Amino acid sequence: MVASLMSRVKLGIVAAAALIVTGTAFAQTPITLIGASQYNDDHSYTKALARFGDLVKQYYGKPVNIVLHKNGELGVDNDIITYMNQGISVDYALVSPSQMARYAKAAPLVDVPFLFRDVEHWNKVIEQDVMKPIADEVAQKADILWIGYGGGGVRNIFATKPLQTIKDLKGLKIRVQGAPIWSKSFIAIGMAPTVIAYNENYSAIQSGVIDAGENASGGIDQMKFYEVAPYLSLTKHAIETRPLSFAGKTFRKLPPDLQAAVLRAGKEAAAYGRQLETGDDTGKIERLAKEGRLKIVQFTERPEIERLAAPVIADYAKELGAEAVLAKIKAVK
Repeated sequence: MVASLMSRVKLGIVAAAALIVTGTAFAQTPITLIGASQYNDDHSYTKALARFGDLVKQYYGKPVNIVLHKNGELGVDNDIITYMNQGISVDYALVSPSQMARYAKAAPLVDVPFLFRDVEHWNKVIEQDVMKPIADEVAQKADILWIGYGGGGVRNIFATKPLQTIKDLKGLKIRVQGAPIWSKSFIAIGMAPTVIAYNENYSAIQSGVIDAGENASGGIDQMKFYEVAPYLSLTKHAIETRPLSFAGKTFRKLPPDLQAAVLRAGKEAAAYGRQLETGDDTGKIERLAKEGRLKIVQFTERPEIERLAAPVIADYAKELGAEAVLAKIKAVK
């Protein structure tokens, strides 16, 4: 009986030791962070996200797994934002704030047409953190953190025909982003906008459902929109703001030192992405034109279309209670 008791004691000791070892091994399992990009390795957004992962590893200084899904493997912006809001599947991405409108109404304000005078103005607004009130609302209502600002591509209209004046824009069937402010702004100019999923833009032009779309050179090149709409009208109606976003639910689960690494890496990787995008933007247009894929059209009435859209944007900011943010952005010199 004593021997049996001793045997059970020994078994208990072994089992306890096994639990300790297993628990220690579990505790040491590296955290995995999952990123998503709609684009391939050559796109500035993908490069910025790759840089983010590298910087997180560097600044954390401990094992952490970084997995970046590319080429739209995890869907388009709408899908990715939903995943981050729910804290599943995607932890970080560069996404369009216009697609966040269903969670945080003010989010699209940072990406509306004619908000920035030029790329230099846009960079100064970012450096002075003027958009912080919008980021705070997104964090609160969408549970998504804006940890840096990427983008920088200048958006123009690609179409099946040349567009030089406001008269050419009248009644133009054009695909726009999902945020209502984009449709309202383009309607004010005289166009006939419609919301179509980004990955259906090509086929919609090809089938004649629409005659045009609008995007920066990176998107036009990646999606080969020039194959169905070879005329690029330089309306320069918007500069892309693409927040490097991180799922709030994921962030709160991370240890403090990894949180610090994420925040530091986010700001630096986004700045790196801005440099890439603004540097590549003009170069891509020139290359596509030289290759005969795009026919560049100089739009001659940009101040006028900006004037037509201004009241709509002002009303939108007022509706959001963001008049002060809009005023501060416009006041940056």
